[in-house]
Amino acid sequence: MLTLASKLKRDDGLKGSRTSATTSDSTRRVSVRDKLLVKEVAELEANLPYEGYYQGGKFQFETEVPDTYNMVPPKVKCLTRIWHPNITETGEICLSLLREHSIDGTGWAPTRTLKDVVWGLNSLFTDLLNFDDPLNIEAAEHHLRDKEDFRNKVDDYIKRYAR
Repeated sequence: MLTLASKLKRDDGLKGSRTSATTSDSTRRVSVRDKLLVKEVAELEANLPYEGYYQGGKFQFETEVPDTYNMVPPKVKCLTRIWHPNITETGEICLSLLREHSIDGTGWAPTRTLKDVVWGLNSLFTDLLNFDDPLNIEAAEHHLRDKEDFRNKVDDYIKRYAR
């Protein structure tokens, strides 16, 4: 966030020294995008509720926000190794709002924000945890076979990778 805020200050300083004819549309678009992101990141500082299998773990996500944000969704990857039916061990995430087009109509829309992405990711650890339509089939089958052993493996991953 500090980097983004610093960039905005530098951009504003440069704009004052340029003529409006030299400022491209894409520069203005990126600047508007950056201003939206600063506002959204500031809103994310609130604490999120946390419960369930993954309680106590600290999971890091990488978010790439494209120049065409908010018309297209950000790309999000889980950097923390995790045993989860909707997140692969290599970090791919199955969350419909991260898709530009989804069959169920809950995909990305320009009205969505990074806050929606964070709440969606948080929900993957609680109420949206989906064993019926998994991305990590092995984890989902493990849960169906032996819930206690699944919980033990989740706890082991948290101890190893999510502290």
